Amino acid sequence: MTAGEKAPRITKRRARTRAELLAAAFAVFAAKGFGRVSIEEVCEAAGYSRGAFYSNFATLDELFFALYQERADLIASQVADALAQDGPALDVAASVDRVAEVLLLDVDWLLVKTDFLVHAARDPAVAETLLAHRARLREAVADRLRRAEATATPPGGVDAAARAVVAAYDGVTVQLLLDKDVDAARDWLKHLLTSLLSGSGDPERPLEGRTRTPWTRTS
Repeated sequence: MTAGEKAPRITKRRARTRAELLAAAFAVFAAKGFGRVSIEEVCEAAGYSRGAFYSNFATLDELFFALYQERADLIASQVADALAQDGPALDVAASVDRVAEVLLLDVDWLLVKTDFLVHAARDPAVAETLLAHRARLREAVADRLRRAEATATPPGGVDAAARAVVAAYDGVTVQLLLDKDVDAARDWLKHLLTSLLSGSGDPERPLEGRTRTPWTRTS
């Protein structure tokens, strides 16, 4: 676009078309896998023509990229909101409950997320986007921990705790993809996050009757 030209206006109709294409693509990608989906299948699922597709996306890769970024940004925002609800002090058990609820969306999202990870592993430009999202997710966690650090410090420090939270999520979701047991995965995630953030708990078994354990107090 040259100087003086205005950016194309996004009408409500075009925004709706784009949103419906993304929603349809999500369902198709989750069912068949990114590498097995055609533009025609996405258009058919959304009820639009190829012309409608190309007025919003240049390629299927671009749509996939937009879909992942939309969902990933939403999750990062939800995690930040979930961690911001306690005020100055951090209630580990309550915060873990809220984070676990927003992180474990559904198996379909995890299938799409895994496809994107495989895609990113073969494309450095896509990998940069995935790494940027993971960094935003870690920062959302770390920012909340820093605000509570005046009264308590997580074992290993804030940055290490934030990385551990994301790693725990990654590990639990691998099992979820295999056994499809969402309730068990959520229980394990809550237990792991409580153990990581409080420095207590037995990592060999899910936590029963979890107590509200504070971080290690600073001297």
